[in-house]
Parts: sequence; C-alpha cells; structure tokens
Amino acid sequence: MPRQIAFVVFPDFQILDATGPIAAFEIAGRIAPGKYSLTVLAAQGGEVASSSGVRLVAQPLDEADYDTVVVAGGNGSRNYAGLEETVGWLRGRAGDVRRVASVCSGAYLLAEAGLLDGRRATTHWSRSDHFARRYPQVRLEPDRIFVREGDVWTSAGITAGIDLSLALIEDDLGADTAKQTAQQLVVHQRRPGGQSQFSALLEMGGPNGRFADLMEWIRERLAEPLHVERLADRAAMSPRHFARAFAAETGVTPAKAVERLRLEAARVRVEAGHESIDRVALAAGFGDPERMRRAFLRAFGQPPQALRRAAKA
Repeated sequence: MPRQIAFVVFPDFQILDATGPIAAFEIAGRIAPGKYSLTVLAAQGGEVASSSGVRLVAQPLDEADYDTVVVAGGNGSRNYAGLEETVGWLRGRAGDVRRVASVCSGAYLLAEAGLLDGRRATTHWSRSDHFARRYPQVRLEPDRIFVREGDVWTSAGITAGIDLSLALIEDDLGADTAKQTAQQLVVHQRRPGGQSQFSALLEMGGPNGRFADLMEWIRERLAEPLHVERLADRAAMSPRHFARAFAAETGVTPAKAVERLRLEAARVRVEAGHESIDRVALAAGFGDPERMRRAFLRAFGQPPQALRRAAKA
C-alpha cells in the first residue's frame, strides 16, 4: 500500500516550497513504483495562489490516513489570523500521522500548532531572529539545512525542501533510492555546508561586500593555517588594518569567522557519518579532535559524537 504524502499550502505560499518536495517524491515513486501517493491540501481546497501568482489545485483539509504531512512556507505563513484553520488541523492531526515536516517558514505553522515546543528545529536563515523571538520555547538551530527531531522534521529556506525530501525518502526507501532521486533532480543527495554559507556572515562579506572573495577563499582552504597575517596578505592589507576592517564589515573577528566556517564544514561531515572524527577534525582545519570537540561544545552545546548519534536517530 503506498504511503500517503500530503503537502499543505495556503494563500501566498512559496511555489518551490511545495513543488520541490512534490517533484522529489514523484521521482522516488517512479524509481520505486507504488510506494507513494501524493495529495495537495489547503484549508478550503480549490485553487490556491502562490506568492508568484501561480496556483495549485488543492483538496480541502480532511481526516484521510496520511503517512507524512509536509507544510510549505512563504510570505503567507505569517498571516496568523488567516491560518487558524490550518494550524488547528495540524495540531489535531499530529498524533495521527507518522511524520510532520515543514519547508522554510512553514516552521511557523508547526510552531503555532505547538508541535515544535521543546524540540530542535530550523527555518530560513533570514527569519531566524524573528522566529527565535516569537517562539522561545523552540530550540532553533539556524545553520541547519534540515533538522530531524523524532517524528517532526524542519528544513531551511526554499530549495532545502528538496534536501528534506531526499532525507525523508532515504528514511523510507533507503540510500540507494534517495541517491537515484537526487541524480534525477541533478542535486546533491546530501548538500555540503550549512545555511551559513547563504546567511548573515556571508551576506556581510558578500556577494557585494568588501570581503566576498576572501570568504570563498577561506572556505576552500579550511584545512590550511589561516592566521590573520595570511588573511591580511590575501586582502592586500596590513594585519592591524585588516582585522579592524573585517570586524567592522562582518561583525566578527577574522579568527571567529574562520572558526565558524570550520564548524559548519565539520558539522556536515560529522552528521554524514562517513568519516572518523579524527579525519573530520583534520579536514576542517581543527588539527586534532579535542580542539574540535571544545569548539563544538561552545557552538552547539554538544560534542561531535552526540551530534552524529542524533543525526542517525
């Protein structure tokens, strides 16, 4: 019997938040025939306009036996007064479905429904500060592409819905089917890097910022020594002037920026689980696992081994 996958939309949703995951599950269903049945849902059903003006035809919210519910995001996700029926439906159905997931700011609907209370979650990096203030009971992890916390999954912005879907497909049908699906989509099965490669740190350093090229240069050389003198030389500035200018531009010191980029790269490798912790520490530029462990505890509150266990849970 196929797994019933429901995609929940609402007025002013982001079209790719819905159609990206729909395409991933559709392709997986062609690779593994009969495994999935897909339905688009909305509060009243009928045509639902996305923020682009393109419309999807949805069925009304119902009591069907869904295996997984995936909630799209978009500007309309913060129209709280207009989403009461959808939020109430999510709250009432959460115990009936095997998994609930959100794409991008769809996490707002899950949080409004109380489904993220006390759980780790993520959302689009540009909404992280607002989300954290509105839902302090949620353990927000703003750098994650997606987060799995038991039977609730959340993902970062827009295309991260495809990353999320591939992970859900792998959870259902195994790594080989997820890999074949990713190949058909022409995307990474597991995207390298966290949201921060698209987030405030990189935004402050680029793409139009003063240190955009330097940030990419650093990212490509994390395993190498990256002391301030070397970075200043690359930027054609004196070390003192460079350190002041970099901090003024990005809001962090050069050393903190390098450590954060190393943490991003190391976390992805740790959670992928394909390399030893020692090898990850060397590849990310920490030099030894103990130094990386201390950095993980400062940044994430957990050592690498705990994050690896949680990723496999």
